[in-house]
This record gives sequence, C-alpha cells and structure tokens, in this order.
Amino acid sequence: MSSAIARKVVQHFKKETPHKQEELSLTSREKQIIDLLVKGALYKEIASELGIGVETVRTHLHKVYKKLHVRTRTEAVVKYLGRN
Repeated sequence: MSSAIARKVVQHFKKETPHKQEELSLTSREKQIIDLLVKGALYKEIASELGIGVETVRTHLHKVYKKLHVRTRTEAVVKYLGRN
C-alpha cells in the first residue's frame, strides 16, 4: 500500500470518530425517548409515558436526529440499535 493510499484510509476513519462521540452525547431523556421509539411507541404514547408534551418529544427527537446524523425515525432506530 502506498503512503498516499494509507493516508486516505487513515483520514477516512478519523472522520468517523466525531460521529461516534456525538452519538454518545445523547442525554438521559433523549435515550429514554429513543428507547421508547425502538419499542414502536408513537409520539403521543411517548409523551404520555414520560409525562411531557408531544411537542417536547418532537424537540428531543429533532436533537437526536441531528446528533445521530439521520432524517427519519427509522434511520434513528437503526443507527441507535447498531451502536448498542
């Protein structure tokens, strides 16, 4: 392997590290919400279970999506389960 290719490989894996750190930075509330999402709960059910409003659930999930670098609840669940 040439040194140029080796550098590209190393740079590729260095780019992945910040994402892993961001994934680990989920708050306990965000983890509670995504755990309920994993179980198939709807936003309204999550809100009722945790004693918060539906808009609060949406706000937390929006932050989770940003941290996990996803756009949908399905992507969030898949990525969350893949790292556990």
